[in-house]
Parts: sequence; C-alpha cells; structure tokens
Amino acid sequence: MNTSIKTRIDSLRAEMKNSGISATIIPQTDPHQSEYISDHWQVRRWLSGFTGSAGTLVITLSEALLWTDSRYFIQAAQQLSGTDIILMKDGLPDTPSIVQYLIDHLSNEEIVGIDSMVFSTTETTSMRNTLSTAGISLIDTFSPIDKIWVDRPQLPDGEIFEHEEEYAGEKTASKIKRVLENAKKQGADSTFISALDEIAWTLNIRGNDVAFNPVATSFLFLAAKNSTLFIDNKKINEKTLEYLNNNSIQIAPYNSVISFLQALPSTQKVLINPTGTADRFASVLGSRAIKGQSAVAIPKACKNETQLAGIRKAMERDGAALVKLYMEIERRMTKGETLTEIEVGELAAKFRAQGELYFDDSFNPIAGYGAHGAIVHYSATDESNATLQPDNLFLFDSGAQYLDGTTDITRTISLGNPTKEQRHDFTLVMKGHIALGTAIFPAGTRGAQLDALARQFLWKEGLSYLHGTGHGIGHFLNVHEGPQSIRLNENPTPLTVGMITSNEPGLYRESKYGIRCENLVLTIPAFSTEFGEFLKFETLTLFPFDLSLFETEIMTDEEITWLNNYHQEVYNRISPRLNDAEKAWLKAKTAPLTR
Repeated sequence: MNTSIKTRIDSLRAEMKNSGISATIIPQTDPHQSEYISDHWQVRRWLSGFTGSAGTLVITLSEALLWTDSRYFIQAAQQLSGTDIILMKDGLPDTPSIVQYLIDHLSNEEIVGIDSMVFSTTETTSMRNTLSTAGISLIDTFSPIDKIWVDRPQLPDGEIFEHEEEYAGEKTASKIKRVLENAKKQGADSTFISALDEIAWTLNIRGNDVAFNPVATSFLFLAAKNSTLFIDNKKINEKTLEYLNNNSIQIAPYNSVISFLQALPSTQKVLINPTGTADRFASVLGSRAIKGQSAVAIPKACKNETQLAGIRKAMERDGAALVKLYMEIERRMTKGETLTEIEVGELAAKFRAQGELYFDDSFNPIAGYGAHGAIVHYSATDESNATLQPDNLFLFDSGAQYLDGTTDITRTISLGNPTKEQRHDFTLVMKGHIALGTAIFPAGTRGAQLDALARQFLWKEGLSYLHGTGHGIGHFLNVHEGPQSIRLNENPTPLTVGMITSNEPGLYRESKYGIRCENLVLTIPAFSTEFGEFLKFETLTLFPFDLSLFETEIMTDEEITWLNNYHQEVYNRISPRLNDAEKAWLKAKTAPLTR
C-alpha cells in the first residue's frame, strides 16, 4: 500500500465531506489550459503518483479512479500499483467517460465539485449540462488543494527575455495588429489570452517556467488601448520592461487578472477561446465575452519564411548531433561497455548543446530498450533504468529547443540481429510513414482525413496503434502545438501551408518491443488544377532510418526510391557539419537500399 498517496486522498475526502461534495475531478492542467505544467500545478501527480502528461483523476467518497489514454496504459498500471486507484483506459469501447461514470455511480441531488480555474468554459458547460440531466449538481469553486498540500511548490519566478526578430521573423507590433484584426472579424474589440505559448508568440517573449517549454506564467489582455501583461514583477528586468513599454504593453501583477476583467466596461467585447480559457474567466467577463476561435492559433501555427529557414538549419544541427549520439551507442555496444537508457538521453543533450543556438531539450526523452519501447511515453527512472544489450530494439524519441526552431524525432534501431517479426513490423510502420509523408491532398483537408494513410498497412494485418499520428510543433515553443493534428479523432482545423506537424506511426508489442518512426513535415503547395489547390509535405527532419530493419520484399519500388532519396538528402545536408569519421559512418547509414 502506498501510504502517502492514501493519506493525501483521505485529506481530500475530508474536505469533500466538509463541503458536501460527493465527487471531485482533478485534471492535468493549469489556469492556462496547458498540456505541460509547472510543479505548482502538478496536483493530479501529487494526489495519484502518476507522472504521465495526460490523465484525469476522479475521487469519490469511496473510490479513486484515473482516466488516461493508450500512451500511458502500461506506465499508469505500474505507477498506480499499491495506491487503490483504479486505472480507466480512456478510448476503449468499454470505458465510460468521466461524466457517464459519475452519473452511473452518484444519486440524484448529489454534488460534483471542481475548480473552474483548471477547466475550460467548454468543459465546464458540458459537464454541468450533462450531470444536470441526472439531477446531479456541479459546483465550480471547490479548490482545497492549498489547504491539504502544505508544501506545495511556489509559482516559478524565472525572468522572461525577448525572442529576437532575427529568429521570430515578425515584429511584435505586427503580430498584435494581426491578432486584433482577427478578433475584430469575430465581433470583438479586444482579446484575453491565457495560453502561455500564444502569449509568448504574440509578444515575442520566452521564459523557463515549464520544463522543456520556453514559456512564462502570465495572462495577456490585448486591446487598442490598455493592453496588459499579467505577470509577477520579479520576472521582468529593466531590458524586458523597456521592450514591453516600447510595444505599449502595460504590466500588472499575475494575481490581479480577475479584478482587471471585472472592472472592464460593460461595452467591452472580449474575444475568448472557450476551449482554451478557464471557465472562471468566462464567468467573470459574463456578457462581455465573445466566444470564438483563438485569434492567435492559426497565425502562430503557420510559420513565416524566417522561421522556416531557421528550422531547416536547426534540423541540420540536430541531425549532426544525433550522428555523434548513435555512433557512441554503436561504439559502446561493440566494445561491450555499459550504456543505460538515462545515459542515452544525457548524451543526446550533451551533443545537441555543442551546436549553435541550443537552449534546452524540447521534452523529457523517451529512451525505451526492449519491452520499455512498448510503453508509448515511457520515461526512465532510477528504478526502471535499463542497460542496453545487443539483442533487441531500442526506441529513442527526443528533441531540442533551439532559438531558431524546435525539433522532435523518433528512431527505432536494432542493437543486434533483428528478428523476422521485428523487420516485418518495422517495415509496416515505415510503409505508413512514407504513405503519409508523400501524400498529396486538396487544400482544406483535415488531419483525420489523412490519418488512415499511416495505419493502412498495419490494419491489413490486424495491427494498429492507439495514439495520434501527428501533432503540431511550435517554433522555439511547445513541442506539442495546435490547432492542427493528424489523428483518427475529428479536428476541424485543416492542414494549412506553413504548418509543421509530426509524422509518427508506430507499433507496440507489450513486453517485447516498440517501434515508432517520426519525422517532422511542413505543409507546402503542390500544384493547382481546375479542381483547386493541392498541398503536400516537405520532410524537415534529417537523420537516417535503420537499414537493417527493412523487409524489402514487402516494399514497393516507389517506397525504396523515397527512402534512398531521403537518405541522400540527409547525407548531403548533414555531412558538411561532420568530421571524416562521422561522414564515413553517415555514408554507410545512408547507402542505397536494394532488394
């Protein structure tokens, strides 16, 4: 029994009883609706012990349950062991939604309590309406965490800095003008922005408040007059204060945002994104709120030419660093020297840091040897840290934050002699990867319409993977970025010229190995016909795939040609950054694949 987790949940239940609450829901987010959050907002992790980046905890007076998706099924089962918390495998047909579970297990007139600072207005409205059909009430001011989490970490206080125009490619004033024009098109004369990456992009500022995501804890109100950044003063130095003043941005304390919104005139029309804004702010704004699409999301997602030039150079530096890394992995395997999963991640950061404009990793690396590779978002710990052996597959998913771009790459390699099954599985994944990467599609196509291209070869053999195939990528920003995606779930945002998205199909055999093959791709114009404009992808990532894992018998000539052309480009663009030994290694890894 994990007594610390039990004690924390018992303390929460005591507060629930005092407030007449029968159930409470604790999401993995913050008042900014962030996917990646600072330690101060890691409430769900503190209460459950589960460290995954996605998952929601539900506590009733008699049960504790955690919903998470397929990326974390294995990890969650391990971390919840001994806590009495029940794992709910979200997305499976027999797993009810959280709201349906509550309806099934609570009685008429019972109360569900949430903190509307960590739920969007869309989520809160939907929950309230659905629960009310069963006579269950929703109270949105239940927030006892500060009382029971006595040593809760403080909000981060690192200083912000300017992301200079030579990397951003657009002045802050120009961005603000575009954002307000987008708000005006939706009937608003101002906009309230709570998403940290949207604030960072709009103001060309960056910070270090969230691990691996260069953002700063803040809120932003934009209007023709009185534009205000709500941020702790200790995060502002003289240089950034002058920079913000020059862009007509006032500074106010972070915790003053609600009183500011309350004081706005009743005639003010404030655009908010209901899926990305905490419901508390929508409630405060009341009739002043105009609910619509984010005025920032699309401009941020469609990279400009300066950003694209930067990410192409960043990919070359990233590829050169990975050459050094994989050469070192091979050297140690050949010499019988020990190398652990954690050490691989440390080596990757070391080699990347030797290149220009490196800032940080873009996420905690996923280094999965053998069975650990089947845990989709595995993160090695001191207890789980495996030593690599020359007898299985090794999956390494990693990335970096450079001042001129963000990278995210996964490669699966064989550390010994791959089995027939491993080669067959790998090739099926790569066939899907190539099919998606070479797709041509009409403008207006959504990611859900392309997702099956990556899965088709797996599906034909009764195989699949449960995670999405692609997510958006920020520019020296969050490694997971909306609004676009490539996944089975419907997403109304079309893939648009300038968007950078991952292409990462996979296959995971529990207790054996995992395979994922990931490149980043850029949506670019293809051609126009009498049927309209057509688009395609440019592959940005530059690093070879393991030639030993291809089963050429099931590949088409076109697939082999694509691979060889890709490998030739990898060599041409990375080799100028390498010494002679590294060039020779890369030459062998990019040799033409033949039948």
